[in-house]
Amino acid sequence: MDTLMIFKALSNDTRLQILDWLKNPDENFGPQLFLPTDANFKGGICVGSIQEKTGLAQSVISSYLTLMKKAGLLESRRFGQWTYYRRNEENICKFAEYIKNEI
Repeated sequence: MDTLMIFKALSNDTRLQILDWLKNPDENFGPQLFLPTDANFKGGICVGSIQEKTGLAQSVISSYLTLMKKAGLLESRRFGQWTYYRRNEENICKFAEYIKNEI
């Protein structure tokens, strides 16, 4: 776990807000029309839905999501032309334990 990368990812208000929104994706984004029902990627939200909610350019959101994925906070999957992101709960829990025990 790269804790410095995680802190960097969390140091931006929008990235932090995205992580918070993805905690309850159904409430914050609604149904994902192009996510196959048999995709086994529960909680996955399309980049376009995230971009629309933030009001920022798709290139900015894509770079934010990439950074958060590299930090281990998100995981992604591609279905056709659509990429979906969701929280990586396992890594988020590890990071929370690190904060609790080490800082």
